[in-house]
Amino acid sequence: MTMPLTPLPPALDEVRAHEDEMVALRRQIHAHPELGFEEQVTSDLVAERLSRWGWEVHRGLGGTGVVGTLRAGTSPRRIGLRADMDALPMTETSNKPWASKVFGKMHACGHDGHTAMLLSAARHLAATRRFDGTVYAVFQPAEEGLAGARKMLEDGFMELFPCDAIFGMHNAPGIPEGQFMTVPGFAMASADTCIIKVTGVGGHGGLPQNTVDPIVAGSAIVMALQTIVARNVPPLQTGIVSVGAFLAGDAPNVIPGTAELRLTVRAMQPQVRDLLERRITEIAHTQAATFGAQAEVNYQRRYPVLHNSPEPTRFCLDLVRDWLGEAGLAAQAEPVTASEDFAFFLEKIPGCFINIGNGVGQQGGCMVHNTQYDFNDRVLSTGATYWVKLVERWLAPA
Repeated sequence: MTMPLTPLPPALDEVRAHEDEMVALRRQIHAHPELGFEEQVTSDLVAERLSRWGWEVHRGLGGTGVVGTLRAGTSPRRIGLRADMDALPMTETSNKPWASKVFGKMHACGHDGHTAMLLSAARHLAATRRFDGTVYAVFQPAEEGLAGARKMLEDGFMELFPCDAIFGMHNAPGIPEGQFMTVPGFAMASADTCIIKVTGVGGHGGLPQNTVDPIVAGSAIVMALQTIVARNVPPLQTGIVSVGAFLAGDAPNVIPGTAELRLTVRAMQPQVRDLLERRITEIAHTQAATFGAQAEVNYQRRYPVLHNSPEPTRFCLDLVRDWLGEAGLAAQAEPVTASEDFAFFLEKIPGCFINIGNGVGQQGGCMVHNTQYDFNDRVLSTGATYWVKLVERWLAPA
């Protein structure tokens, strides 16, 4: 008995025609992962393909970033499409034929697929040019915690490639393959890191009266931090304060002189982000002082809240509805407390960040940042088609 074939997610026939090549390219990138700001081989590949297909290529923004420019017609309108290229410092255990060949590095978040989807769209757009205006294909380095988007902006992205709007896309395991999900407004959380160093007076564990114990003071800080979300953040708003590491001492009979707390801090609104920083700082200092210790707070603002502009987001949702019907949209679209450095672009340029379903169960359902994760090649042409339709609709000839 043969099992019926699962239908492929929808895509343009012209895009599907070169799918095998794009899948091979995606797997080539997957097998040779590069960490943030080290994506030299990947950017070489991207630049070579864009040049081959007739795009004007600019390199060097953000170190290893690549931006392709394609023009058609006479309209002054300009649109940016962004994909990220970097991998994670993880060891892959998928055992697939195209698994990472570099120990300790793997594409565990699908950036290989994001790059391949945008390249597939770039090939089609260059061949057809059914639009009026300018398209910038933005291949960004160092999304994973190193703020490659911010570095590209600092290197002059806005001046070199001024966009009327910019769009990004990320795969989403757990959403049926080929469905899309996005929300207008605050859609992804900010991500900050806070390091609290508590300094006391070390000494013999059998003579605690002669010490100022930073572990006790640090423990009080940990417990007090949990009151911020419960008692300071408005109940209908989102704040997260998580202590991921508490480092102090290494011997049972020694009270150490210092302790260190490492926090991740997240919010869905800028004003809540400000509140969390202020209250963490206040609590750390006052709790430490209660025990005769001192606290030094190093609060590092990393990724801002990602805000999808209302009009571009409605445009993207209408595009998916007209293309795929309501079934093309995920049933429950809601903000998520993960973070994304595309937020730096959206602070400067209107736009929308959308998710494409990577699948559920064994076919694409493994979550990102997992050693078993792999991008689902079945959605590659669907994502590329989304990019094509977005360009052709946003830059439709008058």
